[in-house]
Amino acid sequence: QVQLVESGGGLVQAGGSLRLSCAASGRTFSYTMGWFRQAPGKEREFVAAASWRGDTHYADSVKGRFTISRDNVKNTVYLQMNSLKPEDTAKYYCAAGRLYPFGPYDYWGQGTQVTVSS
Repeated sequence: QVQLVESGGGLVQAGGSLRLSCAASGRTFSYTMGWFRQAPGKEREFVAAASWRGDTHYADSVKGRFTISRDNVKNTVYLQMNSLKPEDTAKYYCAAGRLYPFGPYDYWGQGTQVTVSS
């Protein structure tokens, strides 16, 4: 069983940065780790994924601004978000899955809120 706990969300001005963390319990070394987000009234969307080998994949909307990374020793995955825009406002979820990059994802965290003010 894998449990995921996100942290690092908050309120930031446009152009600012945040780093989200996702701490995993259980063996996630062989899993693809992903970040998703869901804004009010919208469907959940893929943001980024990192394979167990370190391959990364990004949604076009965040490419060049967001960076996903994972520390397999600490069992933690990160999402560094730079040049944030108001349209990045959403609840961000960490997930663990077996197929890179789009899943399906088997385990999900509870999410952390990111709000970007203009």
